Amino acid sequence: MVKISKFDAADYLKNPAAIAAYLTEAFETNDASYICTALDTVARAKGIGDVAKATGLSRESLYKTFRDTAKPEFDTVRKVMESFGVKLVAEPIRKKKAG
Repeated sequence: MVKISKFDAADYLKNPAAIAAYLTEAFETNDASYICTALDTVARAKGIGDVAKATGLSRESLYKTFRDTAKPEFDTVRKVMESFGVKLVAEPIRKKKAG
């Protein structure tokens, strides 16, 4: 019998470049639930306790922030991303070509 394990992206988010790429993909979906899940995944990769300490937020507050039904405040997202070693960056939207 073949033994398989559940895939967890958190196992691969070991540096700011990987984290930035992962979160960029999540933000490009414009799906708030998916983005919260991605933030949760990165927080687990970094350690919820470490993120809590770096942001000044409680672990409980972070768990609530990352629920897929949550609507976190911008300042919370900014603090959390800073604790991940990444920042938000704006760029122009590329228009899709017709045809």
